[in-house]
Amino acid sequence: MYRIGSGAGFSGDRIDAPQSVVAAIAAAGHGGAVIFETLGERTLALGQIAKKLDAARGYEPLLEDLLAPILQQAIAAGIIIVGNFGAANPPAAAAAIQALADRLGMGALRIAVVAGDDLVNTIDLAQTERWDGDERLPGLRGDVIAINAYMGASAIAEAISAGAQIVVTGRVADPALALGPLVAHFGWSWSDLDRIAAGTLVGHLLECGSQVSGGFFADPGVKDVPDSADIGFPIAEVEADGSFVVTKAAGTGGLVDLRTVKEQLLYEIHDPAAYLTPDVTLDLTEVELEQVGQDRVRVSGARGHKAPDKLKATVSYYGDWLGEAEISYAGPNAMARAQLAVTTIKERLKRRGLVLQHRADIVGTVSAFDSDAGDLLAAFEPALAGDYRVRFAFGSSSQADVSSAVQEVNALYCCGPAGGGGVRQSVRPRVRTLSHLVARELVSARFFFAGEPA
Repeated sequence: MYRIGSGAGFSGDRIDAPQSVVAAIAAAGHGGAVIFETLGERTLALGQIAKKLDAARGYEPLLEDLLAPILQQAIAAGIIIVGNFGAANPPAAAAAIQALADRLGMGALRIAVVAGDDLVNTIDLAQTERWDGDERLPGLRGDVIAINAYMGASAIAEAISAGAQIVVTGRVADPALALGPLVAHFGWSWSDLDRIAAGTLVGHLLECGSQVSGGFFADPGVKDVPDSADIGFPIAEVEADGSFVVTKAAGTGGLVDLRTVKEQLLYEIHDPAAYLTPDVTLDLTEVELEQVGQDRVRVSGARGHKAPDKLKATVSYYGDWLGEAEISYAGPNAMARAQLAVTTIKERLKRRGLVLQHRADIVGTVSAFDSDAGDLLAAFEPALAGDYRVRFAFGSSSQADVSSAVQEVNALYCCGPAGGGGVRQSVRPRVRTLSHLVARELVSARFFFAGEPA
């Protein structure tokens, strides 16, 4: 049996989540792995921007917060750490981890860096095809920030087989973070598609952290989850044949049952018979789930088919400018005053000749936000008392125009309607992403050890 746990499901996840996972795997003995999935589609672009400002940055901002409490225990227990927390700058992340180890008195670690996903200055976009059509999104300024291919698990497995204690990656497919350690441990052949599919399924169920152990599942009175403030992140106990049990550390909150596993099983699956990953096409249609104990669900029956010929790549562009501003109205006739604020801003934009995309939402009337056309709000009577937050959004290629529109909301303080307060405002550039397909031969996954030539 090989134990592999989740330490993070996204950038910004709970920084104390890995501690119970590592402690449980260490207590069981026999080593294992803990994976950190911290990349979203735009995270890499933001990392590239950070890297341009500082060559030592561009990796997961919470990296040290996540690893500092668990690094010594994991290494001592033979638990391999694998994470895409390298983001846009895996070598810098590896250097930061070694610096952390030095401060902890651990000495030099075997930290592998996986490279090959960054295709900027490597390929021409003409060599790719759009995943979802030929037209680019509106609001793109044309400058490419990042091109990153979703690589598979081969380089991760090779690095671990070569003695890596920690593997730092940039963009790899989320399930590859778990598949790599499993291939290295069990020696699975890449042509054994059913086992590669099983390892991919392990990664799929772990990749979102506590989604499979009760987090995103919780709905009070409908789907109750105990102790949501201390949800235990998932651990998979994997057998050599690819079957496995999903569980969590004893004494933690949350739950693992047939319902939580089913929800995560189908999460982001476009076709249950053909879930495309770089390593295998995963077929879920014969997967069987069995509750085998409290917080223990056995999973079996994954089937694999040939991997796709092309890899997905995320292309990130500089977009337009986004301005947001909010103001609150409360008390008698507050709804009418909030609506007057909306119509006032629309008229002010016309008077100043500010031609930009804009919308307004009166939060507290239509769930969270209205439609772009504002037609949901139109059904409400204007005389409602209550507490309302008016949120304005403006978009344009002109930073100056967006800033001017935001300033008009700030002017509502004294220009009316009555009783407005709590203005917040921001203007920032937007990052847009498009999905492309890249021929496999244009992507070369490889690894090197930190401190050695790349």
